[in-house]
Amino acid sequence: MQPSGRLHLGNLLGALENWKTLQEQYECFFFVADWHALSTNYADTSHVREYIREMVIDWLAAGIDPDRSTIFIQSSNPDHAVLHLLLSMITPIPWLERNPTYKEKQEQITERDLSTYGFLGYPVLQAADILVYKAEYVPVGKDQLPHLELTREIARRFNSLYKAVFPEPQEQLTSYPKVLGTDGRKMSKSYGNTINLSDPESVVRQKLKTMVTDPARVRRTDPGNPEICPVYDFHKIYSSPAVIERVNRECRTAEIGCIDCKKLVADAMVAKMSPIWEARQQYSSNLKRVEDIVASGAERAKTVSHQTLEEVKDAMKI
Repeated sequence: MQPSGRLHLGNLLGALENWKTLQEQYECFFFVADWHALSTNYADTSHVREYIREMVIDWLAAGIDPDRSTIFIQSSNPDHAVLHLLLSMITPIPWLERNPTYKEKQEQITERDLSTYGFLGYPVLQAADILVYKAEYVPVGKDQLPHLELTREIARRFNSLYKAVFPEPQEQLTSYPKVLGTDGRKMSKSYGNTINLSDPESVVRQKLKTMVTDPARVRRTDPGNPEICPVYDFHKIYSSPAVIERVNRECRTAEIGCIDCKKLVADAMVAKMSPIWEARQQYSSNLKRVEDIVASGAERAKTVSHQTLEEVKDAMKI
């Protein structure tokens, strides 16, 4: 995960909850992709260290267990960079230019110059991130399948040119729920519509108060349609079945107003978020512990990656 800002509910529900499940079943490696963040944010790195620290704290508070999973920072393991360099020698440029994300981001992010070597080649670094641990599965959404297929192509090319070192990692398809932000669009840092894991209770409640609702409910007495209301989406995630049924019924008959509806979902959200906030406070007040966790994770990661690199060098006769 790239440290490009504070984590929000979309990250929690879309990724971290899935990671918690995976660590119960697999040996997992979770790393802060600070080198990847430079592929688009190279011009301003002033907040990277802060974002890295806060991201790790959010992971730990959300339940990513350092005793079960390997948690580290990408740049703390140079083996990623070495394998990236070696794989870049055998990766044809047309493979990178056909990457759909390459052209999409260049069209969408017009305020930054993305015609850089790093941006073109970041899928090779991504392949190195995966292959250096000989990963069998990678948790991805459907939009990331082209990246994973490129990783498999690079692995096949290496195995064909030299020696069968790398497995071809398979997708662990994840159903990422579309979490709406306070303005009704997809929750995203770029839209400024997020509810962050680090937001205190008062801020969360205030953001929910200003959240958009059914646009047809102009007056308190107007009946609404919860299926087109972003607040109701949060009810379906956080509220009990009884509250969901009540809101669904009373919104349509105007028995409940938007203010009361938002308070109900705020209460439910705060109840679910409170353990995360408590854990965040504990980790934030003991940063030495956080530093020790990522340092230990880096050493565990290097134990695996060093062995892979030795096999790669042996296969390439270097």
